[in-house]
Amino acid sequence: MSAGAMSQDLRDMLCALLDQGQSLLALFDPQDRLCHGNPAFFQAYGLVPGAGQPGWATLMRDCHRLGRGVLIEADDIEAWLAATLARRNRLRRTAAAVDFWDGRCFWIQESLSPEGWLLLQGTDISALRQERRGRVEEGAAQDVCVDLLEGMPQGRDLQQLLQQRMASEDAWPLCVVALGLDGVPALSQNTAPGPDDGPVRDLALRLQASTRREDACGRLGEREFLLILPTAGRGQARSIASRLLRRVQQREQDATQAAPAYTCSAGLVEARWSEPAPDLLQRALKALSLARQEGGKRLVDLDEGDDGQPSP
Repeated sequence: MSAGAMSQDLRDMLCALLDQGQSLLALFDPQDRLCHGNPAFFQAYGLVPGAGQPGWATLMRDCHRLGRGVLIEADDIEAWLAATLARRNRLRRTAAAVDFWDGRCFWIQESLSPEGWLLLQGTDISALRQERRGRVEEGAAQDVCVDLLEGMPQGRDLQQLLQQRMASEDAWPLCVVALGLDGVPALSQNTAPGPDDGPVRDLALRLQASTRREDACGRLGEREFLLILPTAGRGQARSIASRLLRRVQQREQDATQAAPAYTCSAGLVEARWSEPAPDLLQRALKALSLARQEGGKRLVDLDEGDDGQPSP
């Protein structure tokens, strides 16, 4: 039976089954108002039936103010919203790992129709991120992480992605952050997953979880990554990078983690008008190199003349 020939009864049955599932399901109209959400979505976001049609921005403000739903680590929620809304509803499909206040983590996928309707689907991946729930779950988590690593743009594809972002006026101001595991003497171009890549996979997951929907990331080498931050000035970019380093530091102090402990450093630079993408990339790598030379476990903002300060 073709999709066009589906009967109304089958459509109703499909909608009912989706609504009853454990995955999050929500529909936003072209004005970004919540038109429908299943019980799992309402529970995750702390909503009650009959709440009307709140806008997406209102939902995010409530999450930040009431400490429920999506965990937004921003001191200024309005600044966060301004930066996020500038890019929201421009990409046909997005996907990212999102932390929630109740400790769960969801893989959130958003699909935008040509008419402006946005479908949100969320799958609970908390078990895959704990890395200590037994051999089966640990193996599944590693498979997900390897897929994430292999799916990241690298080499020429990464440079092309960076050039595209730099060519868009809507992306400015734009910053990039080069991140890498400490204790690595030189940049290696081998990006194939190996048996000792536990820290690399963990950093990739934490990098993905720390990005906004408009950000992009890719692999620079075996243990290095590049984070592209459009519509982010130096202050906001520094906050994002520092938060990621703090998460890695907290993980290092957690004795229950199964994967080997590690530390990482970061180099931050802000793009300049008419600057070629390779030059911007080299400046970011220089900042990362300075951070490692200063002992690692720190962020260097090259444009600020920062000589390397440990991440708080």
